[in-house]
Amino acid sequence: MNFATCDLCDANEDRLSANTLLVMPPVFRAYGRHDSFSGPAATLKVFEDNVLVRTALESAGAGRVLMIDAGDSLRYGMVGGNLGKLAQTNGWAGIVITGCIRDVTELDACAIGIRALGVHPRRSQRNGAGAADLVIAMAGVTVRPGDWIYVDADGVLVSHDPLH
Repeated sequence: MNFATCDLCDANEDRLSANTLLVMPPVFRAYGRHDSFSGPAATLKVFEDNVLVRTALESAGAGRVLMIDAGDSLRYGMVGGNLGKLAQTNGWAGIVITGCIRDVTELDACAIGIRALGVHPRRSQRNGAGAADLVIAMAGVTVRPGDWIYVDADGVLVSHDPLH
């Protein structure tokens, strides 16, 4: 799907005013081969532990975007090259995480889009803590499972309904 987040905002000012279309703050850096991506949201809430991230990416993505509330932690890389390859293989459109990634060179070779707060070389803990498929808050924006996510070079949008 071809889109520009700027055009989506311009064409949906009523949704912006009604808060059914939300713009995430410009805190993310871009990784992966896809500069733009979109799809329905799958949600995770984790903190410095990526077991549930792996579990999600091992499942069929079906064009979804994995939205990960990682608690804004900058102490671990939560998604690395192996998980990027899983996401690509299993049909995920992309990943947005309020945390760090690692293995940048490997992730940049993956045919997915990724947005993260930064990069950290240390791998995450692996205790299995967290929860999936719940309403989360990322960078001050509420994301519900099934919300539509639109990401390009200009920003990250969260819409209660598809905009196409």
